[in-house]
Amino acid sequence: MDEEKKENPEVSNIIPNITHGENKQNMTEKVRKNPWIVSTFILGAIILVFVIGNVIGITGFGITGKAVSGNTAGGNLINYLNSSGYTAEVSGVKESNGLYLVDFSIDGKKDSVYMTKDGNYVISGLIPLSSETQNQNQPAQNVPKTDKPSVELYVFTYCPYGTQMEKAVIPVVKLLGNKIDFKIRQIGAMHGEHEKIEAERQLCIEKNYPDKLLDYILAFVSDEKIGNCGGDATCLKPLINAIYSKLGIDEIKINSCMASDGESLYNVEVANAGQHGVSGSPTLIINGAETQANRSPEAVKGVICSAFNNVPSECSQTLSTDSASAGFGSTTSSDSSTASC
Repeated sequence: MDEEKKENPEVSNIIPNITHGENKQNMTEKVRKNPWIVSTFILGAIILVFVIGNVIGITGFGITGKAVSGNTAGGNLINYLNSSGYTAEVSGVKESNGLYLVDFSIDGKKDSVYMTKDGNYVISGLIPLSSETQNQNQPAQNVPKTDKPSVELYVFTYCPYGTQMEKAVIPVVKLLGNKIDFKIRQIGAMHGEHEKIEAERQLCIEKNYPDKLLDYILAFVSDEKIGNCGGDATCLKPLINAIYSKLGIDEIKINSCMASDGESLYNVEVANAGQHGVSGSPTLIINGAETQANRSPEAVKGVICSAFNNVPSECSQTLSTDSASAGFGSTTSSDSSTASC
């Protein structure tokens, strides 16, 4: 894979008709210049098609009115991606919400996307109009059940989609407490040395202040200023120290741990991720099974609670149905994207 292809495509706003070569070339150039991940390229190929029912005889979201087979629609998508220099293949196509839902992989990373039935447009996701609709859009899964579910969330500390999932998961973990075994797992560092340093910091906080780790992570990912630092140590130091002060964490103790144990703690985590074949952030594993969840606390709660043999009363409490925003900050979003780094 050449260096240009390794650049991480960002989610852009619109992709033109994927069967039109001239527009495709323009989009390809935009994709190659953006700084996010290759596996979210298709989520960068976004238009939002908003249709309620059948409008003027246009059915099934087939914009041209000429529906094609699912295989043809999936073929259009793969042809577009492959012609743009990626290695992509379809693993399945099914009808869903009046559209085609295409499961595919791009450069080895799995994802899915909606397509209109004319096979010409891809859609990043659907915006639910009610909490009932949100629950309907939650992926159907067979999560293994246990008396005390094991929940692991694998992340890169600066991955915008990892921080998004952390903001969605932590309220659920706080709700369920010791009724689940929960752990944040580090994958490694793909965004630079600062990502490794932050992973070591979090591992040392976990070692020395296990009861304060989630509060630290939530404060870390919710601070937009931290994201604006871009990993610069001078910029980060006062912001990190402010979190330490608020939570009663001893900076000297954490720095000492990072100097003596940080590297070894980090290497154990990287090895663990490799052994389990985890490379994407976020990856949610429940009772040993990789699991998908929309990125709102309520959606995550629903998936985790489905893993109990006997569902605890806490699962009846309703949490926020708003999706956490990707990246740093405390805002919410209507986007139910399942993008990853």
